[in-house]
Amino acid sequence: MPHGTPETAPVIYRRRVPEERITVEVEGRRLGLSNLDKVLYPAHGFTKREVLDYYRRIAPAMLPHLRDRAATFRRFPDGVDGEPFYEKNVSRHAPEWVRTARLTNRGRRGGEETLDYPVVGDLPTLMWAANLAALELHVPQWTVGPRGARKSPDLLVFDLDPGPPADVVDCCRVAETLSELLTDDGLTVYAKTSGNKGMQLYCPVRTRSDERTSAYAKAVAEELARRSPESVVARMTKAIRPGRVFIDWSQNNTAKTTIAPYSLRGRAIPTVSTPVTWEEVEACRKAADLLFTAEQVIERVEELGDLFGDMTEHRAPVPAR
Repeated sequence: MPHGTPETAPVIYRRRVPEERITVEVEGRRLGLSNLDKVLYPAHGFTKREVLDYYRRIAPAMLPHLRDRAATFRRFPDGVDGEPFYEKNVSRHAPEWVRTARLTNRGRRGGEETLDYPVVGDLPTLMWAANLAALELHVPQWTVGPRGARKSPDLLVFDLDPGPPADVVDCCRVAETLSELLTDDGLTVYAKTSGNKGMQLYCPVRTRSDERTSAYAKAVAEELARRSPESVVARMTKAIRPGRVFIDWSQNNTAKTTIAPYSLRGRAIPTVSTPVTWEEVEACRKAADLLFTAEQVIERVEELGDLFGDMTEHRAPVPAR
């Protein structure tokens, strides 16, 4: 069986009560589920029940990429046509068995704020998040230790964001060039779709510095922008982005997060941020080539396993540049 292949996890239905609420047991944890027939993706008819089922089935492949990472939820309580919101602090409503990491960050007004972030490390916690209509799970490029202390980054990420009329096809061409540069620097490069317009490239790394990955990523992005100014930009300025691919290196900042591998996206249809092969990147000629829905991703993982599954075996020092 390929690494990360979805398996049927035991979910024991215990008790039905009025108002579309049921109590289930997931790996020994009791969890209340509600509004299972609520349609969260109206254009596709995709219900909350199906969201829960997707996360249950993809859990073996997804959980290793969530484990020990302080997650941010993007919740869609009224479905993808409603108003979503981000949630980091879950201490007030999380079950007592949900692991949290208490972290202090710079707040929006410049001061410090201490929040209890969810750490999605097991199936019960993933199902709890899905029941909250947390369709999207975003995680940083660093992990937390057993006592919740923030560790140095173990991932380097480049978020490729196309400025219309550029699309994911243009991202693929930039990704190929970027991958060559990173490989020449001694890094192993993995690709995934964003599940939205663009894609991300990841490199597993080792460093003791919180700033090293961000500095390196910035230098690489700026070099590619100098080489190919007609197709690549390394600055967020909107005026220079139409028709070009923005290499967002800033997601290596320890305060930033990136959509997790295998997370659903809050689009019209239930698309997924999907690991892809380099053969698929090179063959991409239209945006639909790299657009995958929840059911397609389950089938892909059953066939290919987790394409990010061997990441931890290829960590390398962050190069000097």
